[in-house]
Amino acid sequence: MPIFLAYRAVMSSIGPVIDLHTHSRCSDGTDTPAEVMHAAVRARVDVVALTDHDVVTGWDEAEQAATELGIVLVPGIEVSCQVSGVSVHLLAYLPDPDEPGLRSTLEAVRRHRDTRIQRTVELLAADGYPVDYSDVVAHAGAGATLGRPHVADALVRAGRYPDRDAAFTDVLHGRSRYYVQHWAPDPVEAVQMVAAAGGVPVMAHPFAAARGRTVGDEVIEAMVEAGLRGLEVDHRDHGAAERAHARRLCRRLGLLATGASDYHGLGKPNRLGENTTSPEVLQAIVSLASGTSTRGAPLR
Repeated sequence: MPIFLAYRAVMSSIGPVIDLHTHSRCSDGTDTPAEVMHAAVRARVDVVALTDHDVVTGWDEAEQAATELGIVLVPGIEVSCQVSGVSVHLLAYLPDPDEPGLRSTLEAVRRHRDTRIQRTVELLAADGYPVDYSDVVAHAGAGATLGRPHVADALVRAGRYPDRDAAFTDVLHGRSRYYVQHWAPDPVEAVQMVAAAGGVPVMAHPFAAARGRTVGDEVIEAMVEAGLRGLEVDHRDHGAAERAHARRLCRRLGLLATGASDYHGLGKPNRLGENTTSPEVLQAIVSLASGTSTRGAPLR
């Protein structure tokens, strides 16, 4: 029996490997949606959610690849939110992408993101950094949700920094003089919007302090009252203390606890399947959703 089929036979007895947070070139990943699916197979991941920032344009390509490869795709979105100047990321699993409120909000977020990146590039260029907005857009690709990682990539291409992390550490972090705020919905409103679209809202990496300021438990409690269904507990940017805190909140507030890689291809060191979600939690998410369904191979 080939090694891959033997692995699948073993996994069928202990449950599928489930990774519910990945990104493609439709936002700030470096793989195409199909390449994300192929990478999932190589990483022996059986169920993968494509959750690009504020866009659903990768779903169809990912679905076709997942079907051909025999894995399960969970269509999703990572919705950009903000409260009191603090960035919050909301994972929306299985929503209806054509629901008017969700569609119009995502369009507005992307417009503001574009303006933000243009202003960031202007500030950097004024100080002599070798970066041009048209170059950023061209390399991001048509329809991609622009973000600071695309600016970092432009600076890497120009030879100013060796990688994205170095660019973020020096000039693209949240306290940099080149940091530009952009409009995003309040997370409570975003939770309601996702639920109205039949999706299942789960807060991404809620205590990832290395990324910048995080919200207090009172914000999460307000999101729960609005319909939040889970917290991403197991994530590379959560240490032991953050994971324990998140699990306590899940128990106290009746939330689902998920885990995921937050894979970005070559854009981050995160590896597919390095953190995973239990089959029971995935089944709960699927049962709660009414917007769309899983795609690719049948969910067992």
